[in-house]
Amino acid sequence: MKWPSHGSNPQYLYEAMGIPLPERYLDFSANINPLGPPDTLKKKWQDIFKEVMVYPDPYALTLREQISKKEQIPVESLLAGNGGAELITLLARMLEGKKVLVIQPTFSEYEQACRANRCEMMTHQLEAPDFDLNLDQICLKLQDADAIFLCNPNNPTGVAYSACDILALVEECEKQDCLCVLDEAFYDFLLDYQSLMPYINKFSNLIIIRSMTKMFAIPGIRLGYAAANPAIISKLQTLQSHWSTNAIALAAGELCVKEEAFIKRTQAFIANERKRLFKDYNQQEFTVSASKVNFYLLQDTYLDGQFPLFEYLLKKGIIPRHTFNFSGLEGKWLRFAIRSSQENQQLLEVLHQWRIQHH
Repeated sequence: MKWPSHGSNPQYLYEAMGIPLPERYLDFSANINPLGPPDTLKKKWQDIFKEVMVYPDPYALTLREQISKKEQIPVESLLAGNGGAELITLLARMLEGKKVLVIQPTFSEYEQACRANRCEMMTHQLEAPDFDLNLDQICLKLQDADAIFLCNPNNPTGVAYSACDILALVEECEKQDCLCVLDEAFYDFLLDYQSLMPYINKFSNLIIIRSMTKMFAIPGIRLGYAAANPAIISKLQTLQSHWSTNAIALAAGELCVKEEAFIKRTQAFIANERKRLFKDYNQQEFTVSASKVNFYLLQDTYLDGQFPLFEYLLKKGIIPRHTFNFSGLEGKWLRFAIRSSQENQQLLEVLHQWRIQHH
């Protein structure tokens, strides 16, 4: 069966399953902020709309200056992109034909983009249910790698690794002459996250990818940025098509960068909902990953594979993210985003019904 490679767009998933798409459904497969976009964006939408008449700034200078000031890194160390996906593609182009190590299970696009650019792929598999990093084992594989991809907090597990561990990895990569690509797409959902952004000035081998579509719930307009040594940014820029980031996205990004209170409100909401959900799952004997963000892995411990539960949920109009294309998971877990309190409650009720029928 050909499984969709992403969450969202549920019509493709139902088609693959041979189940009719219900009129009403709840999509838990996309990891987007359940609070929706910041109010400022809605209030200023008419002003932003005027930007459709104008070519965007190909250098995204205003946005980069704002991020530079916020993160205390040089403007020359930043590149805006058409979502994290474009930045991953640019990195894969830059690494064409090189040896790339990917820490699995993780976002499938690292491997897809690198394979499309004829990279030689190597993997390090994290073991369920803890998904510990095992730095010693990773470091042994670095000798043969030109670059490593690590997502922190990790998608799909939601597990966050300490700044201390990541820093040790970056230092080891430097010794082995290996680029370290750190995808921090979900960093801002985590309370007290210690980013490695300050180390961009220190390590010439560190590349950080950030998405702005997840926290600010703007996946439809695509926006992200990469931070790295200016020499790397310059290389990536030569591979990027002109005007790749549209004017609407840039204008929205310039507003979103200032939304500190919105981020804090989101973090508190997610933390409370996650605590409530996990308490219930524990009582119902479902196993969950030690997530610290706005999504998590779940499995019914009474099942070998999660396909029967997956099918049951889809028929009930609840859409989880399958894990058939995550290395090492292969359908043994389901991934759920944290949505509104009411929607999370509906999910719990359907899982309660499942538990009553299948215990």
